[in-house]
Order: sequence, then C-alpha cells, then structure tokens
Amino acid sequence: MIVTLTPNPSIDATLELPSPLEPGAVHRAHNYHRVVGGKGLNVTHAITLANRPSTAIFPSRVDDPFLDLVRTADLPHAPVTVGMSDWVRTNTTVTEPDGRTTKLNGPGPTLAAGTIEQLRAAVAEHASSARWVVLAGSLPQGVAPDWYAQLIPALREAAPQVRIAVDTSDAPLTALGQHLDVAAPDLIKPNGLELGQLAGVDGLDLERRAEEGDFSGVLNAARHINARGVAEVLVTLGGAGALLCTADAAWIATPPPVQVVSTVGAGDSSLAGYLLARSAGLDFAQSLQHSVAYGSAAAGLAGTTIPRPSQLDTEHTTVTPVTV
Repeated sequence: MIVTLTPNPSIDATLELPSPLEPGAVHRAHNYHRVVGGKGLNVTHAITLANRPSTAIFPSRVDDPFLDLVRTADLPHAPVTVGMSDWVRTNTTVTEPDGRTTKLNGPGPTLAAGTIEQLRAAVAEHASSARWVVLAGSLPQGVAPDWYAQLIPALREAAPQVRIAVDTSDAPLTALGQHLDVAAPDLIKPNGLELGQLAGVDGLDLERRAEEGDFSGVLNAARHINARGVAEVLVTLGGAGALLCTADAAWIATPPPVQVVSTVGAGDSSLAGYLLARSAGLDFAQSLQHSVAYGSAAAGLAGTTIPRPSQLDTEHTTVTPVTV
C-alpha cells in the first residue's frame, strides 16, 4: 500500500490553445479539461492505473465538485471533511502547440487547526498498514511552513515500518531542509530548481548545466542532501532526464523520444513510477528507468493526464551509473 497526502488539492483545468500565448490578448481554446489535481492525488492515480493499492488523503467539503472528479477517476480516497467555506482550489494550465505550459494556481482554503490535526491523524492511521507514505505538494493557508517537518517524526513514531517520500517546494521545502537532522524522509523528489532551494545553490543554473549535459552540480547538491540523512534523492530534470543519488551510488537516466504536449503532472508520474518499481523489488537503476519512462509518457499526454503502464517506453530509457 502506498498512501498519499495532498494537503492542498486542486481541480486542474487545462486550456489548450491552437496558437502561441500572447499576454494581454484574447484567446479561444480549442480544448478544455477538468480533472483531479494535486501531487499526491496524481501519484495515487498512477498507482491505481497500475493496479496497485493506494489511498489518497486530502481535505475537502462533502459537497465539493472536486469529490465528483475523484469518484469519476475511481481513485481510492479517504477525505478529511473541512468547513463550509473551504472549497478546493482550481489550478489553470494553458498549453501551447510547442508544449510550453503556463500555470495559474489558486491559493486554496485556510484550514482550521482542528482540520490540520485530523489530517495528521488520518495519515498516521493509514500509515500503519502502508509501505510508503508520500507527503506531496504545497501547504494551504493556515498550515505552518514546517508542517511536513513536524509530520515526519510523528509518522516515524506511529508507523516505524513505513518509508516516507516528500515532493514539495518553496517555503515547505526550505523549512524541511532546516530540520533534516530530525525529520529526514527516506526519499525526496525535487526538480533542479527545488534541489537548489534545498541545498542552498542556484537551481536554475543546475537545470541549465544539466540540459547541456553537465550533471556535476546536480550530483554534488544531491550528495549534500544524502549526507544530511535522506537516503534517496531523485531529481527530475525535464528533457535532460533525471538523476538518482544514494549514499553509495548515483545514476543518470536519459528519456525516450517524446513529443511534449503538457508537462503538468510529469514529475508526479515520475515519483509514482519510482515508487511502483521500488515496491516491486526492482533495484535503484531499474526504478530510475521506470521513473523517467513514466514522466516522459505523462509529458506526451494532454493536460494532467496520468499514463498507464502500457504507455511506457522503458526500452528507450537509458540509465548510466556515474561516479559518486
């Protein structure tokens, strides 16, 4: 079982434009999608499509249209009920013909202290029978930036057997980085920019150098995070692939050829692919291969479409060991 927590879920609305986006102009989309959104929910979606068990935990009103989308997607879920004014936010993505995406994310509701405690209790309860717990995405208003850092030690106490993965950014990621001595997850999945936030270096430069074939900066930053207690650092790098670094070894994966349609959800699919492979007993290199194959498949699909295992191209996803 893989349990996911999405404290700030969303309805993901995607507008597909037939021509490049021009700021200030009026555009008419030729396609429009509304689906379940939020990092943890995307991970649960990918795992469910692979016919593996997962449960998504998130806050929601009982009459929120978001829940209708969750049920339509047939996702196993355990929602925590919130107040009548706390609607799930809407995130809007605009995609252009060349694959470029522009995201406009809503702020989400302000959660009451009681709701925050219910989320913690729900995750702890479900973690007791889980192999992995994924803490994913931004934190809604009313939740302290260091909440993930508080939650990890609580989960260790409630479910010592469970492994913990984190995928977040900005203030929650920075706060987690400040508490790795007491709150290091087993796995963290940043992109290049987020790795820079965590390691205190220029993440944009890490991404630029990786695109040029120089992964040394990403490797050094990932090793720094390993040394602070995170056993597995999986760094997704878009078209440059991904890097996986453990205390003893590191690998780079190059993605298969893909026509990029939308990158929304690609990182979440990468994380799901990695966890599916690790849970199935595959080694680190094979798990990285599945991770990149999943992310690449997602990038070739419209909107926040999550790929099925049949859509993966692992044959053309190459993995190369690098010197640690």
